[in-house]
Amino acid sequence: MSSSKPTALEVKSYPVWDKPTRLFHWINVILVLALILVGGIMMYRTELGITELTGKIGLKTLHVWIGYAFAINLIIRLVWGFVGNKYARFSHMFPNANSKNELMTYKSELAAGKNPQYLGHNPKGKFAVLGIMLLLVTIMVTGLLRAGTDIYYPPLGSAVQSYLADTNVDPASLKPYDATGVNTEKADALKPLKGLAGEVHVYAVYLLLLLILLHVFAVVYTEVKRQPGIISAMFSGKKIIQGQPKDE
Repeated sequence: MSSSKPTALEVKSYPVWDKPTRLFHWINVILVLALILVGGIMMYRTELGITELTGKIGLKTLHVWIGYAFAINLIIRLVWGFVGNKYARFSHMFPNANSKNELMTYKSELAAGKNPQYLGHNPKGKFAVLGIMLLLVTIMVTGLLRAGTDIYYPPLGSAVQSYLADTNVDPASLKPYDATGVNTEKADALKPLKGLAGEVHVYAVYLLLLLILLHVFAVVYTEVKRQPGIISAMFSGKKIIQGQPKDE
């Protein structure tokens, strides 16, 4: 009588995340944390003893300059999502027409005790990536809008100054949080848009923070329980896969 042992699955290293994708990821992490820190100080500046207008403008200016770096990094990533390698492209990272079936298959395999391996994001991860990217774009757009309406910074600052300047007033002479030379009616007309942009900006950040926490939890859980090496892959660019990857 002979017994046969199950064949061990081959373990192989695959190059997945290219350097631009990895750089974006970590630069984005640093910039988002910096923006949240400065934004939090801005929200509680009175409690922190920052009551002078110069302090308020200084914090806003710092927030905007970090925001520019955030926007440039994000725009580069958006471009790279169309020209990067296979796993960097949005066509591979985002949900598609087959994503519902892929998600159901993924769930059924997990329920059956299997351990499906993915080079890119698994079907659940694709939805998370799409949500995070949409929030990042929303934060960028609303942030640039508030930079233009609050302290007259590019790309909209000059246009806002020209719109708000009263008759025979040089638009460039308008100063942040100073009503001198400002047309009151136009300022009142701009307030609803400015307020909406501010609310969307803040709540998008709150939702982003929630998704980031869920993302970190999911990554750590997957690293420990499902697919070791996905964290180190964001540094090395290489994933260690046991068996045949589902998305090769």
